[in-house]
Amino acid sequence: MSVQTPIRMAILGCGGMAGGHAQHFAAHPDVELVALCDVSEEVVQGFIERNLGESDAKPQIFTDAATMYEEARPDAVTIVTPHTMHFDHGKQAIEADCHVFMEKPMVTDSTQAHELAKLVEEGGKVFVIGYNSPCSPQYHYIRELIRNKELGNLETVTMWMTQDWKRPTAGTWRQKPELSGGGQMYDSGAHVFNSLVWSVEQPVAEVFAFVDNLGAPVDINGTANIRFEDGTLAVVTIVGNCPTGAASACYSFDNGRIEVNPWTGADLRVWKGTEEIEPELEGQVGLPGDNFIDAILGRTEPRTSPKNGVMQSELMDAIYQSAQTGQVAKVAR
Repeated sequence: MSVQTPIRMAILGCGGMAGGHAQHFAAHPDVELVALCDVSEEVVQGFIERNLGESDAKPQIFTDAATMYEEARPDAVTIVTPHTMHFDHGKQAIEADCHVFMEKPMVTDSTQAHELAKLVEEGGKVFVIGYNSPCSPQYHYIRELIRNKELGNLETVTMWMTQDWKRPTAGTWRQKPELSGGGQMYDSGAHVFNSLVWSVEQPVAEVFAFVDNLGAPVDINGTANIRFEDGTLAVVTIVGNCPTGAASACYSFDNGRIEVNPWTGADLRVWKGTEEIEPELEGQVGLPGDNFIDAILGRTEPRTSPKNGVMQSELMDAIYQSAQTGQVAKVAR
């Protein structure tokens, strides 16, 4: 695939993480930021003033995505819209012949995840999801240890994260189920759940989960017991009502153990048998957006793909089904 630089980049959705993406792409030597789109020109203009005031980037302003694709003709688009809009916006971008960088989660429904994955495969474009840990050398190292069974068979994974999420998101779209698709489990928790399925690389077989909304319209705290098809067991706790933010994970093998931060890949420690060993890490990949650009230019492989979005969507569907029914949810394929 021959791609010319600079890559013409558009951003759909001018809130949340879009500011960081705009600043990064505006300064990227292989990218030209050509278009921004949101619900009104005032929203986009305010976004430009906040995030691109000192930049040389002069993106066109749009309030309709279809018009943006037709007139700006971007090579790629970064989608930073509310979660439940991701499927329609991703489908539209693929049909506009764009490479797609999708903020997490990919979608909020496993049926849509399978459909979007099929569209990406047929379209032949790069599709990357904005997860942090797959782009860290620590998580690449962890996945290789699991794949190669260097610590024996992976048997269990325990993960948790805490965040002051409930108060700052009150009244925003993140606490409106019709836009978010869920609460903290599907928002910040998506990073932790993706680290789990990305590293284990096994389909989820069944889940038993509890959630607590704490009076909010969406889940704030939640726990999930997970069994993968190969028998690996996992327990994940996601907390959205804690004043301090932190995260940790423990992977246990029949001949070793790994400890790591599942959100960032930091604080990695590894034991082989009873001896702690020094991890042999590759170089830093960088931000997910860097991986996206490098994948488009053929410099590397995407660290995430619709396959990861499918696995996480199946897991999240099962978590919410179990929490609602009070029963074990089995993942049917």
